[in-house]
Amino acid sequence: MAYETILFDKKDGVAAITLNRPSQLNAFTAKMHEELRAALGEIAKDAEIRAVLLTGAGRGFCAGQDLQEVKPSDVEAGRDLAQRLDRNYNRLIRTLRGLEKPVLAAVNGVAAGAGANLALACDIVLAARSASFIQAFARIGLLPDSGGSYFLPRKIGEARAAALFMLGDSVSAEQAEAWGMIWKCVDDGALAGDAQALATRLAAAPTKSLGLIKRLLNASAANGLDQQLDLERDLQRIAGSSEDYREGVAAFREKRKPAFKGR
Repeated sequence: MAYETILFDKKDGVAAITLNRPSQLNAFTAKMHEELRAALGEIAKDAEIRAVLLTGAGRGFCAGQDLQEVKPSDVEAGRDLAQRLDRNYNRLIRTLRGLEKPVLAAVNGVAAGAGANLALACDIVLAARSASFIQAFARIGLLPDSGGSYFLPRKIGEARAAALFMLGDSVSAEQAEAWGMIWKCVDDGALAGDAQALATRLAAAPTKSLGLIKRLLNASAANGLDQQLDLERDLQRIAGSSEDYREGVAAFREKRKPAFKGR
């Protein structure tokens, strides 16, 4: 498929997706959602792809919804935004969380609104030191969506999340790391190389195991201890029957580096 709003490349087990509307800070359009869904669908079906690297072109990661695409007549008439959420944003976040392959976000600049929450929905987030995260919804009279009200309080606590949602203040990459919002802040010049190295490392990992870890994490917030213990047991049964588990044990015994195949 030919893409207009994203760049999509596959190499050495890594699928690289670059949001590619740099003059609009990679703001979302309906077309971009369509193309992201197509790319993620291809990734889900391709057993050779074992990790995903998501970033933005230019000086921004993603500025959220492109408001130029929102018709003034729709705003005046109070058109139902829920339809746009269900059709685009909610489908995207569910797909990312349900993809049983690791997704790494390399946040290269501003991540605002749904763009910030797109990053938070990824499994691991690296951010350039100049990057920032902004829950911009209240600035235009809206409330957090794209999973923001789910992910952010769980990462940084309700008190900080409430303030960020209501005030719309910008959080630097360094502060985001200190608060546990992201995995790591790195120098701007190191971001691309560090992200590629980490994606390559993830692509060489036991993919089945990583996918099952995502299942555990998705369920842990709603489960009690007994439920989570049962889920760990059930998913460990699946992992224990994998080829990668057999390889991991063999490599440990033979004192060599494992050669996982992702199955």
